[in-house]
Amino acid sequence: MAQQERAVRTRRAVLEAAAVVFAEHGYTAATVADILKSAGVTKGALYFHFESKEALAKGVLELQTGQALPEQEIKLQELVDVAMSVAHRLVHDPLVRAGARLSADPIGRRHYGSAWPLWVDMLTEILVEAHERGETLAHVVPREVAELVVSSFNGVQLYAQLETGFSDVEYRASVLLKHLLPSIASPAVLMRLDVAPDRGTRIIREAVQMPVPVPAPA
Repeated sequence: MAQQERAVRTRRAVLEAAAVVFAEHGYTAATVADILKSAGVTKGALYFHFESKEALAKGVLELQTGQALPEQEIKLQELVDVAMSVAHRLVHDPLVRAGARLSADPIGRRHYGSAWPLWVDMLTEILVEAHERGETLAHVVPREVAELVVSSFNGVQLYAQLETGFSDVEYRASVLLKHLLPSIASPAVLMRLDVAPDRGTRIIREAVQMPVPVPAPA
């Protein structure tokens, strides 16, 4: 069991190191040597878990939607919380910055894919339930809106990255949602949504304090 836990920690350490390198240099310029140096592991340990740089990129992308957030009384608030928590993590978490950069790489993504479909699937699921609850306007098509939110958010985060190094990305994400949500949410729900620029900071703080689920015995 201890050996298995150590392997899990090593795999995570390698992915986090790869994320730092990908976020800073991009996929093409990143090297396995850079990742090894950042991770502080042997080449054998790295290749035990990941056979190539492409596999490392795929591993980083698979972790993008792994942040569990608190459930909310209003389902559309959960959509807001996903967007605002990602905006917060773009500032503080190299893993998310790496996912954004890898997903937007027009050449690299041909080899390893993109996190965008994962985000679209997650938001679609939230929007389907919100629609069934009557939280959305009648014309809303959940998957169309999910794709709109993901594509618009990526435009905003790219602008913030290039203009300010992500320093104002949370404010810009908040502005985006303030303009998008009136065409999505019913008026009664809209007035109750919290889209403040610091929403991501607060919801991540709550998420960190959530109890870790204990796996059921086999």
